[in-house]
Amino acid sequence: MQIGEMHHGPRNLITDVPGVTVGHCTVDREDNHTGVTVVMPCPENPYTHKLTAASFVLNGFGKTAGLLQIDELGTLETPIALTNTLNVGLVHDAVVGYMIERSGREGVTVRSVNPVVCECNDGGINCIQKRAVGKEEVLQAIESASEEFAQGAVGAGRGTVCYGLKGGIGSSSRTMEIDGNTYTLGVLVQSNYGASRDLRIAEIPQDIQETDQGSIILIVATDLPLSSRQLRRVIKRTSVGMARLGSYIGHGSGEVMVGFTTARPVQISPHVFSYPVLEEAQLNTAFRAAGEAAEEAIIHSMLYASEDRTLDGKKIGSLRKLLEKQQK
Repeated sequence: MQIGEMHHGPRNLITDVPGVTVGHCTVDREDNHTGVTVVMPCPENPYTHKLTAASFVLNGFGKTAGLLQIDELGTLETPIALTNTLNVGLVHDAVVGYMIERSGREGVTVRSVNPVVCECNDGGINCIQKRAVGKEEVLQAIESASEEFAQGAVGAGRGTVCYGLKGGIGSSSRTMEIDGNTYTLGVLVQSNYGASRDLRIAEIPQDIQETDQGSIILIVATDLPLSSRQLRRVIKRTSVGMARLGSYIGHGSGEVMVGFTTARPVQISPHVFSYPVLEEAQLNTAFRAAGEAAEEAIIHSMLYASEDRTLDGKKIGSLRKLLEKQQK
């Protein structure tokens, strides 16, 4: 499905941004159908190689951890983990342990660290009260991180629902040519929002979800040279992708955006750094890239997910099957 006018990267994934990898751990046992997805922002230790970052909360019905320091300092110093609502604390603890252990091996003492953990509530498909994601699952996701990764009902997207259909993890990327240089912007989503009657790319015969509630997490990675302020402007535009699919950003929905750039500052003296930044007018290209990639990533989160059932037995349909049926 072609979305927009820009070209995507070779994989059409967030990992088209050089250095970025993604890993999952999916939990499927008894009545637990959940997981964790980890975005590794760079091959180096992010605690000692901090990246410029930004966050934006469009509607704050959510339990994300770590945004306060990102907003204050404009940097990211850990992997970004996605999970379910009641597992934020356990995943946060696991990321702290991982950062202490990894930094210790490099001779770095960690006395304060700011894990970023985002969430969606998958309590319809997953017995969320059992909190099935912890240290073992987080480490497995980190260890499995690579440039190629699955989409759909995997990792943190295993139990999510989007526009009344099965949601999950989705990703897409866009490339940009600026002054003879090629840059990439990628988006990864955990989709769990939207009223089925509002979806604009398919007609759903029966509502499962009457109101626009739930959550969506949108992670943006790029190698564009951006300041934290510019990056915040860019990640806001992922909301365009949501709107183009039909969302009205309901009261009970949490829309959280986190972004980072792998472009590095230049140290010109022991205490002074120089940050190259994109000319403000050139941000229009990045705005379009963020909107297009977000829209396609959300679609991918549903297209790659199969039919499922809630814990009480209600069927949750598949976008792919629905489109195939309507095209006949």
